[in-house]
Amino acid sequence: MDFILKGWTYFASNILTVPAYFIGLIVLVGYVLLRKPWYESFAGFVKATVGYMILGIGSGGLVNSFRPILVGLKDRFQLSAMVIDPYFGQNAVTAGLTEMGRSFSSVMLLLLFAFIFNIILVAFRKVTKIRSIFTTGHVQMQQAAIAFWIVLFAFPDLQEMQYLAIMGVVLGAYWAVGSNLTVEYTQDLTEGAGFCVAHQQMFGIAIFSELSKKFFGKAGAKRLEDLQLPGFMSIFNENMVATAVLMTLFFGTILLILGQPYLIEAKFLAEGKSFFFYILTTSLNFAVYLAILQLGVRTFVTELTNSFQGISTRLLPGAVPGIDVAATYGFGAQNAVPIGFLFGALGQFLAIGSLVILKSPVLVIAGFVPVFFDNATIAVFSNAKGGYKAAMIMPFIAGLIQVYGSALFAQFIGLAVYGGYLGMFDWATVWPVIGVSMKYLGYVGVALSAIALLAIPQIQYARNKENYFLITDDYPAYLKKVSAK
Repeated sequence: MDFILKGWTYFASNILTVPAYFIGLIVLVGYVLLRKPWYESFAGFVKATVGYMILGIGSGGLVNSFRPILVGLKDRFQLSAMVIDPYFGQNAVTAGLTEMGRSFSSVMLLLLFAFIFNIILVAFRKVTKIRSIFTTGHVQMQQAAIAFWIVLFAFPDLQEMQYLAIMGVVLGAYWAVGSNLTVEYTQDLTEGAGFCVAHQQMFGIAIFSELSKKFFGKAGAKRLEDLQLPGFMSIFNENMVATAVLMTLFFGTILLILGQPYLIEAKFLAEGKSFFFYILTTSLNFAVYLAILQLGVRTFVTELTNSFQGISTRLLPGAVPGIDVAATYGFGAQNAVPIGFLFGALGQFLAIGSLVILKSPVLVIAGFVPVFFDNATIAVFSNAKGGYKAAMIMPFIAGLIQVYGSALFAQFIGLAVYGGYLGMFDWATVWPVIGVSMKYLGYVGVALSAIALLAIPQIQYARNKENYFLITDDYPAYLKKVSAK
């Protein structure tokens, strides 16, 4: 047993939770199952791994560009607050477990239990109606950490294997059901690219896509890509220019508020360097890293889509991979990404301001990952379903929810005192319901949560039996069938 645990820990630490290698491994296995020559399989592994590494550089650069603002808002104004960000949330759990005398290593076992349950649900897809496998390893680690804390809060007296089994089922069901929820929306957005989203706002994608379609998706509704601005405004028709200008206004305003003396003191700006060009460089880097991110997407998505046919035909028939949400940024309107970020940030800042005014016991600082990756994603999908108005309004609403939901739930489960919470949309909405149910209803709450989650794909299937599996099995045939109606 010890040997198996060590082997799993090694695999999880070096491959499963390192997305580039895990995606590369999936591509390699897929091509081998398709009986491709060894050199083509190896080349696919390299392209997929390098492509995901490029995406990682873009994502990491975006986060680092935002760091002076995140740190500055906390230090410059002496705010003692909880940061809503997956990495701060994971660090908060680690600090809390250490104080309780518990080991973080159990989180790795939880990840294993949940991942296996996800695979089992897909293996029995004819019964479960679940088509997707959650493969975003670093996100799985972050979520396993918060889920581990939630179950400890709800069941503090259980033995380790008991709460691992409970949470393995609930978390595994969330991974499978949540990613499965995004299948139709992602296939429509990407025109049948053959993947879905496995991240932190899967329910958010479904909710806001439907709301966008219902309230803004009228015939003739203009999308961001349809807007052709006149005169000097025409420069904003170019994605890179629009991103650079919008980010200069956003970052520039906040950095001016923080002030040059603080930035020098905090060692973000070197003594004697131009404050103006520091702001300009920081802002333009946003456009640079976004372009790098989109290059990474284009590099690995094709390999993953082609190779996964081997897995979906030989190992798990009809399965589709759930991958990082950033993969969707290469599709649809390019301007939706900065628009979603800006309006989501506006929603978050207004919510944070209201917490300060109302003297909330929990103050929140916006982390970059929720404010960007949640809201940019919601804008991309909302624009596809409801046009440019939806791309602005839906991220704004999401920003409010991320702050209020996280503040309430993190305080409730006792994680706010450790300085962080995950803060993404699903973890400010869906998981508070699950956590409260388990706390007050015990095992009944666990059962109700699992049943409610597993009922969702059944409802999806009942609403669209004719095309439910066709949309992933044969997207061109699905389009032909839908257009013929």
